[in-house]
Amino acid sequence: MPLINVVDDDESIRFLLRLMLERAGYDVVEAESGEECLEKFDSVRPDLILLDINMPGINGWDVCKEIKERMPAILVPISMLSGLKTEEDLRKTFDYAHADAHIKKPIDRRELLDTVKILLEKSSHP
Repeated sequence: MPLINVVDDDESIRFLLRLMLERAGYDVVEAESGEECLEKFDSVRPDLILLDINMPGINGWDVCKEIKERMPAILVPISMLSGLKTEEDLRKTFDYAHADAHIKKPIDRRELLDTVKILLEKSSHP
């Protein structure tokens, strides 16, 4: 099963995402900060990262940008998770951070699972 790294500083959001993803058949690993996500990246090597934007320390956009600039990491799809949804926020998600998707909070279960499925299929068939 694909391994998904859920990165959010809110424990209740990580819990809900884990529940939805595991019920859909995915394996889940969690990180509560951008720093933890970056530290775990090379050892865990997830198939997909779901990444909150607003976190203490390194924000999600900067984490995404750093991961996407690593050569093998560019193949790992990343979706931002955020209540931020203005045109400027979306531009930063795609143009600055080079994320593959942007899922709005509050998270809709169907949108989440559809996005996860599409990103995993796309990454397994370059």
